[in-house]
Parts: sequence; C-alpha cells; structure tokens
Amino acid sequence: MSDLVKKIRNSYMQHGKENNRIYLMKLAPKDCPEILSDLDKIALDNEYSKIFAKVPYSLKQEFLEKGYQVEAQIPNFFRGKEDGIFMAKYFDEQRRQLENKDRIFQVLEVSLKKKFKEKNFLEKGYLCRKAQKEDTKEMAKVYQKVFESYPFPIEDPSYLKKTMEENIEYFGIWNQDQLVALSSSEMDLSLLNVEMTDFAILPDYRGKNLSLYLLNEMEKEMKKKRIQIAYSIARSHSFAMNTTFSKAGYDFRGTLIQNTQIAGHLESMNVWYKSLI
Repeated sequence: MSDLVKKIRNSYMQHGKENNRIYLMKLAPKDCPEILSDLDKIALDNEYSKIFAKVPYSLKQEFLEKGYQVEAQIPNFFRGKEDGIFMAKYFDEQRRQLENKDRIFQVLEVSLKKKFKEKNFLEKGYLCRKAQKEDTKEMAKVYQKVFESYPFPIEDPSYLKKTMEENIEYFGIWNQDQLVALSSSEMDLSLLNVEMTDFAILPDYRGKNLSLYLLNEMEKEMKKKRIQIAYSIARSHSFAMNTTFSKAGYDFRGTLIQNTQIAGHLESMNVWYKSLI
C-alpha cells in the first residue's frame, strides 16, 4: 500500500511505511514553528527513520535548530523569488549514510559532462502528445512493467485520472498505436514551480532519448503556463535519468540520502533544476 497524502494544519505531507518517512510536500509558513513538533511526534509514534521537507529559505534556520540538515537547494523555487531548501531530519544513523558512493559520484561525473549534448528528435512513426483520461489503463500497464514499486500508486488508473483532475499533466510517446514512454509534470501553479517526474520507458525503447524528448515537450507546456522553475528528483544510480536532465540543461543541486523507496528498496535521489524564464 502506498504512503498516504494528508493535510497537517495548513500544510500537506505524505507518510507511511513504504518510504519509512514523512515527506512535508507543501509547507504553509504560518504553521511554523508548531508543525515541527507535530512532525517529530508522528515520526516517533510510527518509528519512521526520516523526515524530508521542502522549506522556504526564510525558515531554514528554524529547521536547522530542530535537528534538520540541508540536502539540496533550488534558487528562486517559490514564485521565482525565494530559494527552496530540501531538508532532512534522521531518527536512525544508518539511514543518514550515503550508500554506494562510488556509483553515485560516477553517475554525476558522467552526467555533468553531457550538459546540452545530443540532438532531440522522434523517429518516423512515433507520436508525442499529452495523455488523456481514456489513456489511463494503458498508462498504468506501462508503469506496472517498468516499476516493481513506486512512491505513489501510478499503476492504478483511478489514481492517474484523479491526479489529471488536480495538478498533474502526463505526456506520452506512442509508436504506432503502442504507448512506449511516459512522464508527468506535477505543477504548483501558486508557487510557479513544477516537478518533472514519473519517467517510464519500456525496455525495448530505451536508448532513443525518449525521456529527453518528453522533458523538452513538458517544458514547452509549462512555459505556456508561466511556470518559472522546473526540477526533478532523480534516482542517483541511474545514468539514463541523470544524463537526461544534464543534456536538457538542468543543474545538479544536491543528493537526498536514502530518500525514496523504488523497486523494493530505499534509494538516494539527485535534485536537478532549470529556470524556464
């Protein structure tokens, strides 16, 4: 069962045993400092080993004083004016340790060398478009094939339909009539930022830069909505995804340690960002 998204005071968090953490997804500044004690209590009551929070720069010191550390920082994250700080508090020293450091550093080294490299096009017979509700059954099947497990229930068509009605636009690439690649733009229209996420390419179609094509198409749509900052939280061990963001001109901004449960185990995640203005 996926972790649940819940309202806490005027803020929103996701928490549960899947990721063994709290994720403070959207903090209402007026909830500080009281919400910090609330989060501690929930973490301790559920024996979670981490709290992960997206925090405005102006509240950074309050979180530091409560035992948080900075893991990433995105310039102008909030309405193009205030930096966003990705902060973490650990309740288990083992979870604080960066695993497989050599692999993570190697992925970053290779990715950063490929900034702005490789042209972007679709082969003949391929079509890229925004996904619609009638596509959700096919979308769910793709996600099921690509991910053994995922932080959100993207393998459920009803979940995909619900998020389409809220703040997420999905984009797909079809080869003839077969859906072969997917991604999503999780928009915060009030804060003018967007998370580029949920990339899934069927195994037979990898190596064709389909993720890069999807990313560029999503950026075009987000610019039309006047969104200013695009970012992503990518698996730190993935050459393909980290290289995709570097090729598209994104900047690396930090690593979230043992942050997200994907494919049955916790993985560290790299934060990438790009200004769309």
